[in-house]
Amino acid sequence: MGGTFDPPHLGHLKLATHFAKLFQLDELLLIPSGEPWQKDSRITPAEIRYRLTEAAGIDLARAFLYLKISTRIGVDRIEIERSGPSYAIDTAKALRQRFGSTASLIWLMGADSFMQLPTWHCWEGITDFVNLAVASRPHCSLGSELSIQIKKFLTSRQSNDAAALENTSFGRIYLDETLSVDLSSTDLRKNLKSSFRASIGPSQIPSHTLEIITNLGLYK
Repeated sequence: MGGTFDPPHLGHLKLATHFAKLFQLDELLLIPSGEPWQKDSRITPAEIRYRLTEAAGIDLARAFLYLKISTRIGVDRIEIERSGPSYAIDTAKALRQRFGSTASLIWLMGADSFMQLPTWHCWEGITDFVNLAVASRPHCSLGSELSIQIKKFLTSRQSNDAAALENTSFGRIYLDETLSVDLSSTDLRKNLKSSFRASIGPSQIPSHTLEIITNLGLYK
């Protein structure tokens, strides 16, 4: 599961938990981007975002323990340590090389990211290395609002069977409309910079992440 994670929030954790259960994942990697080429230049430095993501991973591990989900959790530096812009296609290639040709690799994302896929670098090649699992988001329909490019991309790749992704190394796309979390890092940053800062709590940002944000005085 890649992302800017600026900051990580409960939406990220709920998406990760949902798919960990659905696909019975052996391992879940949270991958903070190094240099997200499509994001604002004022993005929080990568090392701080990595630290925030590590903290979110602690809360996620506790949730998995409570829900009896056996998925291992890791926070991966692959994009932070790679120089230059963080292209998903490069990460997908590297992960395929790391885990071998037969492992089922599933890239987890929200519908908003999926709808922007045609703007990604070499986007059509990503399913040559991984499967995609897409979770619905409020105000992002996985039906009528999909572009012609995305609809064409789904042809021959879309699967309505979660087990198909578990048993296939790459090349499948699963759209899940059962999850809808109305949280975004952009909105949270705005609220953290406003009078709403004091009202933000663990129902929006994981408690360990929020503690670091408070201690370092981030997003003021």
